Amino acid sequence: MDFAMTEEQQAIFDMARDFGQTRIAPHARDWERQGTIPRDLWPDVAALGLGGIFVSEEQGGAGLSRLDGTLIFEALAMACPSVAAFLSIHNMCGGMIDRFGSAEDRQAWLPGLCAMTTVFSYCLTEPGSGSDAAALRTRADRTDEGWRINGTKAFISGGGYSDAYVTMLRTGAEGPRGISTVIVPTDAPGLSFGAPEDKMGWRAQPTTQVQFDDCTVPAANLLGDEGRGFAYAMAGLDGGRLNIAAAALGGAQAALDATLTYMGDRQAFGQALDRFQALQFRLAEMETALQSSRIFLRQAAWKLDQGAPDASKFCAMAKLHVTDRAFEVANQCLQLHGGYGYLADYGIEKIVRDLRVHQILEGTNEIMRLIISRAMIADRG
Repeated sequence: MDFAMTEEQQAIFDMARDFGQTRIAPHARDWERQGTIPRDLWPDVAALGLGGIFVSEEQGGAGLSRLDGTLIFEALAMACPSVAAFLSIHNMCGGMIDRFGSAEDRQAWLPGLCAMTTVFSYCLTEPGSGSDAAALRTRADRTDEGWRINGTKAFISGGGYSDAYVTMLRTGAEGPRGISTVIVPTDAPGLSFGAPEDKMGWRAQPTTQVQFDDCTVPAANLLGDEGRGFAYAMAGLDGGRLNIAAAALGGAQAALDATLTYMGDRQAFGQALDRFQALQFRLAEMETALQSSRIFLRQAAWKLDQGAPDASKFCAMAKLHVTDRAFEVANQCLQLHGGYGYLADYGIEKIVRDLRVHQILEGTNEIMRLIISRAMIADRG
């Protein structure tokens, strides 16, 4: 197996990293204070082909692989994990529409998605059904005009900010087979949003409840087949877990890079911090954690690209392993900065706050353990 990036992949990584350092990193703290990402960023993102990373070229997208996607989100997260993760959610929606939508669905939604004139959010979680996603209760009923939706979604990145919401709704009986996917535009009658959540991290991207009160959308806004929404959501999450792991990896790498520089500059007891063997051991452990995570992540992405039967298991394992290791590394980097790590000026505390949620979203790491262990038991026969 060849673990080296191709020339094209290296170019993709370098392009995303350079864009992040130029257009995102200098503004990341300001955007966090403002609690929003300026809309004028997205046309520049789309101009690089990053608005439809997983959308086929025939539909106006970049047609890149899941492995390519991990490179992009790792590189962008070196500038700001929050912005990179928000873009990953938009692209997860694009991949779902391209993969599961009809020709009419793709024609209706993908041009705006790829151009990022239409920013997408993903609506699955509800106040009473987080990890137990199949128990969702927000309901869509057929009417003569289309669908009438009632209920509430929670913890939605881009709530009140995005232009369209790929929403999992109950259209049938209890259980996963009663769930369908409907695209709800932000101007749909009966759609409203809660107050912005006051979060520990990911503060640059607004997060709210999304509320449906007799919200009406046309029948054509059903994505794919009725009753297949849960399967679509879970398939989307395989890729989403890779993206979130990649963003965690990029944030942790940025923290480690900054820490290596700091330890060469900072003097204690007459010598630089990186001259102390005990601290050198810390650096070695962190480097090993990130390099092993990178290889594991790329293996999982390769399996998803190949349609391997154990791809979902590997996506869950990669999400579990990478997000845990990334948070541990970022937290150790803060420790090695001492008191300065606790100050916003050095940027480490922001990375620690941002990466903490990566262990929770796209399925908590406890749920990842369930997915992995159940796959192991099933394979046993």
